[in-house]
Amino acid sequence: MNVRPATISDVPAIMEVTAAARGIMRASGNMNQWIGGYPPRERIEADIACGGGYVIEAPGVGIAGYFAFLTSPEPTYATIYGGSWLDDIAPYHVIHRIASLPDVHGIFAAMLSFCSLREPNIRIDTHRDNLIMQHLLAAHGFTYCGIIYLESGDERLAYQRIL
Repeated sequence: MNVRPATISDVPAIMEVTAAARGIMRASGNMNQWIGGYPPRERIEADIACGGGYVIEAPGVGIAGYFAFLTSPEPTYATIYGGSWLDDIAPYHVIHRIASLPDVHGIFAAMLSFCSLREPNIRIDTHRDNLIMQHLLAAHGFTYCGIIYLESGDERLAYQRIL
């Protein structure tokens, strides 16, 4: 698989991937994450504009995944409840908006390999109902650190991995 910076011309394909990811969530019982058309086109375009939007291309498929890889600080990570970050001093990167097509495997591993080569300290959060993501995070060495709250007030489970 090939990971590369996303471009504005990739946005229609990215929107198809995020729609497919919402379908995966609903099929697995995650009915409350990415509601109301999240992430909107404007959020994807903002990721791209700041240099943090990436696509994953799979052979014979084309764009099969999307994620945002952003530098710290993440404002919603300033306060964590019921635990603590593994390291609350060192700079980190955050991964947001992970999405993939349902029949393409290895997207998470390709994304994490790409990110880990660029930053050893990675934080991520996910919805309590996203059991697929929680399984992937545990399988790839992330540690559950506690609960954070988004600007909307929605709760998220927070994880960190430091290589």
